[in-house]
Amino acid sequence: MTFTDADNAALYDETDPWAGHPSAAFYDGLVDSVAEVLDVGCGTGQMLIAARERGHRGRLVGLDPDAPSLERARRRADVEWVLGKAQDARWEGEFDLAVMASNAFQCLVTDTDLRVALEAVHRALRPGGRFAFDTRYPAAREWETWHGARYPVRDLEVSYDVERVEDGVVTFTESVSRNGETLRVDRASLRFLEVAELNGFLADAGFSVEGQYGDWVRGPVTARTRSIVTVALAR
Repeated sequence: MTFTDADNAALYDETDPWAGHPSAAFYDGLVDSVAEVLDVGCGTGQMLIAARERGHRGRLVGLDPDAPSLERARRRADVEWVLGKAQDARWEGEFDLAVMASNAFQCLVTDTDLRVALEAVHRALRPGGRFAFDTRYPAAREWETWHGARYPVRDLEVSYDVERVEDGVVTFTESVSRNGETLRVDRASLRFLEVAELNGFLADAGFSVEGQYGDWVRGPVTARTRSIVTVALAR
């Protein structure tokens, strides 16, 4: 039996549901406070779909480069779904809030990717608009818990193996198997940025940091922090 891209998108919804996620209350509060929201790296659209289900009546736009994920998101027709990367965004001054949840920011691996994406997000926001996102804190070395990790999901097993850690970029594979047969292997790289480096990229793109936290209840960034949660203002 094959394991399709559509199956993989559905599996993501099952293994990473938005409801009950520690970050949900943080982002949901920001989304509900404004009229027009751009979700960059929206995946299967869980955040924006949840906003509609709560009664959000404004403009909600999801942007993602993965066509199967967007196809799943399109089960909700009252949200705009756009295929593309953050770097491809061409909106100008149309949103009050842009978000990149679930560590999607780490998919911007090169300096060029970061600069072009941040400039595009800044351009999409109105002056004074906010950009909220999260990224893993490199000091926590979370990738060390991934290597060899295996998780059962229904009749499937999802496993992770880290191939390389170099210059702040972690390259790893995610494998899905059933009864010992490998059905799918995906390879990805994520960038882990230190706070000062991250804030430098933001400043260069025209953002100022409004708040930066080490958890989802707005605690400080400390040596025990696992995430850097940032809210930046478009100047």
